[in-house]
Amino acid sequence: MNGRKTDTLTSVKHSLFRRPVTIAAGAASLGALLVFNVLAALRGLDSPWLLGTAIVADIIAVGAGVLIAAREVMVADRRTNAAQARLAVIVDSAMDAVITVDQEQKIVLFNRSAEQVFGLRREVVLGAPLDRLLPARFRGAHGGHIASFGKTGVTSRRMGDVTTLWALRADGSEFPIEASISQASEGGATYYTVILRDITTRKRSEDELKRSQQDLRELSARVLEAREEEKTRIARELHDELGQLLTALKMDLAWLRERLPAGDAEIAAKAEQMHEMLEQTVSSTRRIAADLRPLMLDDLGLADAANWLVQDFSQRSGIRCDIQIAGDGAFDGLEGNIATAVYRALQESLTNVARHAGAKNAWVVLGTENGTLHLEVEDDGHGISVEDLAKGRSLGLKGMRERMVYLGGSLEVARAPRGGTRLRARVPVQAAPRSQA
Repeated sequence: MNGRKTDTLTSVKHSLFRRPVTIAAGAASLGALLVFNVLAALRGLDSPWLLGTAIVADIIAVGAGVLIAAREVMVADRRTNAAQARLAVIVDSAMDAVITVDQEQKIVLFNRSAEQVFGLRREVVLGAPLDRLLPARFRGAHGGHIASFGKTGVTSRRMGDVTTLWALRADGSEFPIEASISQASEGGATYYTVILRDITTRKRSEDELKRSQQDLRELSARVLEAREEEKTRIARELHDELGQLLTALKMDLAWLRERLPAGDAEIAAKAEQMHEMLEQTVSSTRRIAADLRPLMLDDLGLADAANWLVQDFSQRSGIRCDIQIAGDGAFDGLEGNIATAVYRALQESLTNVARHAGAKNAWVVLGTENGTLHLEVEDDGHGISVEDLAKGRSLGLKGMRERMVYLGGSLEVARAPRGGTRLRARVPVQAAPRSQA
């Protein structure tokens, strides 16, 4: 790299001892030394030269072993130092901030990314308490959390799974982070390492997205309310004004039929056709008005309106539909927007059953429990698939869900035990309209 010769030290056991010839020669030398020592011990002082030679050979062997051991220690130290240096480079070049503290919550490691995130030099924070990087309101509880984590024995875990964590910059400004913590023991001491990431930009984007969703949800709710008001106005006009005109026309036609000349079959037949057409017009007007806004929902309440809707559905579709409604008074004092949302959910569900389910029977349950109004609609048709739920054109289901969520409730659609589709809607009875991101 730079043209200089690298000072390397090779381990003996990873060089010479990997060769079979070297291993065999070493074993043979040790065997010969052992035999030589036995002979020297047996001859003793009778052969002083033999005893002296054995002692010298033993000293040489021990010295060689000491040299090899010292070399291995040096190699191990150099490798350890090299590994630590590589680890330090990796930690220092990490894109996330890495901070290590000891048992006393004193900072012992502070990488380059941490310097950039917190705006502090590592020379300043090394040895300083971790509280310096925490907002004042979190400092008291932080030590307890670390102690509890240390007692768990878990090596690592994510921090702040539910709530957002906050840190403190050098200028005193707070910023959101996501972090994970790990613990390791060395020399009887425990060290805690936190890897954290500044999520200010992401948090700002998430907050903006939530606000946007809230604004859209509120706008959607206002549009739905405006539509319901307009439908109610049109239904009232159809029922009152057009209904009165059609009733007057029926009375005039009846008066005219009574005064037709007798024996004129053609005029009588024409009058009968006019009467039948007028009856159809009256029925169509009532049906259109009811589809726009059933006046009994405002006049009699949710229970009677739902009962009428189910009966009308059975008559039109030929699908048998049973409805089970909670006892009298269960829906007294129910807010109009909640009653409308539940009624529209029931209406849309029955429409889907008639159009797509291919069912022969349907069941509706409407009631209240623990301050929550619940609606269940189930059929025995072929059931809805996951692909159908994910279709972008499922605007009816999306509209129902948005209505419920805006009121603080929920809506679930899944396959029913009978094989068809089951819709479950839940909404707090007394909850004021609110938005949930």
